Amino acid sequence: MRMRRGGDARSALVGGSGPRRIVPWRAASLSINRFFAFLREFGHATRHRLPLSMQQESALSHSTKSAPTAPEIAACLAQGNDVWIFGYGSLMWDPGFAFIEARPALLRGYHRSFCVYSHRNRGTPERPGLVLGLDRGGACKGIAYCVPPADAPQALHYLWEREMTNRTYHMREVALATPDGALAARTFIVDRQHRNYAGRLSLEETARLILQGIGKRGPCRQYLENTVAELRKLGHLDGPMHRLEEMVKALAAAASPCAS
Repeated sequence: MRMRRGGDARSALVGGSGPRRIVPWRAASLSINRFFAFLREFGHATRHRLPLSMQQESALSHSTKSAPTAPEIAACLAQGNDVWIFGYGSLMWDPGFAFIEARPALLRGYHRSFCVYSHRNRGTPERPGLVLGLDRGGACKGIAYCVPPADAPQALHYLWEREMTNRTYHMREVALATPDGALAARTFIVDRQHRNYAGRLSLEETARLILQGIGKRGPCRQYLENTVAELRKLGHLDGPMHRLEEMVKALAAAASPCAS
């Protein structure tokens, strides 16, 4: 990917200076050596921008019209550039906003963790589940989405409404490594002072909460399985999420020994 000379890393053109076009992850734009070096570290997958459903279009329009503009959004939009969004959980398989490019990306300094109690989307007050957050330390592989300036207000308001209902996260700018170089992106980092912050749970306790959690967006276990599936597409075949998935399977089998 070519960047505007002297510009911010978010100011990327798809296909050079000509008309923007929707592209998959562009392994072909890399030299062979750079591409295979990147695969060894990140893995790769192919992804196109998908057209939004009528329901998603309506939700995006509604969020833009009804929600006040948060200072974090206003500061981002004031730059007038492409906006990059880093997805590390459900945004990897269900972004819900229009984008013109997606790249595998690596974030250093934070790791993906089931560190947020969910009492609505993946659990209930009586039987809470867990959802992912970025917690400090380590590194995290995910997907960076490029949103052009014309679509940025809708996308950012939609994400704010989706992720910030309980103010469990802070929307922050982070530095990412990608196959086409470094870029700055917005992402959601857990607020360690929030009442829903679960902290560092044991593997077994995390698995137990995931197994019990069912909310308005479905089972917490499905959320974990979707995350692991996306990580496999990125070439990440073994890690904490995979071991957690195995523990959930083991607990489920122990609870239902007669299940086929």
